Amino acid sequence: MDLSAGVNPEPSLSPQEAADAPRGETAGAQTLRRGLAVLRLLTRVGPGGLRMNEIGRRLGLAKATAIRLTLTLVDEGFVIHDRATGAYRLGPEAFAVGLAAEPSYELQRLAAPLMNALALESGDTLFFTVLHGDESICLSRAEGDFPIRNQLVKAGDRWPLGVGAGSCAMLAALADADIDAILARNAAQRLAHYPRCSDAAIRALILETRAQGYCLNPGLVLESSWALGVPVYDRHNRPVASISLAAIEPRLGAARRAALGNRLMQASRELTQQQLGRPQPD
Repeated sequence: MDLSAGVNPEPSLSPQEAADAPRGETAGAQTLRRGLAVLRLLTRVGPGGLRMNEIGRRLGLAKATAIRLTLTLVDEGFVIHDRATGAYRLGPEAFAVGLAAEPSYELQRLAAPLMNALALESGDTLFFTVLHGDESICLSRAEGDFPIRNQLVKAGDRWPLGVGAGSCAMLAALADADIDAILARNAAQRLAHYPRCSDAAIRALILETRAQGYCLNPGLVLESSWALGVPVYDRHNRPVASISLAAIEPRLGAARRAALGNRLMQASRELTQQQLGRPQPD
């Protein structure tokens, strides 16, 4: 069963931001921003790619602009055109960039065995997200065997910080002044796309998270999907990522969510210890 039914995941892509440059931005910067939006979109849709008209539609771009940007990316090797399907998908240069950046995501590699174990133990869906500015980005997921699964969040999806259990757990681990500034900056996006994730709702979750050590999101993003999340810290005790678990509400009764919350906190502590036990990169 797909829990994402009736929920449009595209708003997390901020298509209007991709189409409209900030006031005062140069034409070159605007073109770069839109080209990166094409790459970001193709990253999120997976290996099947998208046809040209769908790229333009999802990003709110004029047809001529979508064609120009995408074909430039094809010329440079960041995108390839599958003539059999007509779709455009990521090319070898995008893969090379990913390989170059991959050492920066050692924490994700360390977390993978823990996430797989938790998915096997719980039967539910686990997510690993990282903190990036005012957003959280899902890097990976691990699925348990319970037949009703959360399909709302996929690798590559971005969410305003505070939206979702893992995202809110990271936000709660920041200083109060940083929380105030972040909520002010992403207030409009939350109001437009996640109206139940109001300042008051998120601040209440922050207080609960700090008191119990894990965040419980009671269906604020998707009513039928509840989630638990914990922050993950780097070797300097800074919140940089999160592990979260999503399930339907009946599977997260008080006793089970307390047990799973404690298990998530244990996994976070294990990750911290693993980092401390590894040599620092040169």
